[in-house]
Amino acid sequence: MAKYRKKPVVIEAWEFTEETIQNGHVPGVMDRAMLSELWIGETSQDGRYYIDTLEGQMVVRDGDYIIKGVQGEYYPCKPDIFKATYEEV
Repeated sequence: MAKYRKKPVVIEAWEFTEETIQNGHVPGVMDRAMLSELWIGETSQDGRYYIDTLEGQMVVRDGDYIIKGVQGEYYPCKPDIFKATYEEV
């Protein structure tokens, strides 16, 4: 079996917190169009936060990172996976 290494790609990401969203402090990585794709609190039927991804709708929990991918797509990443995979540049 062949071995592969991830290409070094710089991504944009931010840590999702309910406080950040509720206070309207949306980082530049998330444009206003993306914010409208994130259903928040009372807007969703079950009070969860969701994000539309290329793979469909995913739940975003407090502390998850929102990553802007190489094709401009957004997706959530659990904090432990994010910290094991990425380092700040």
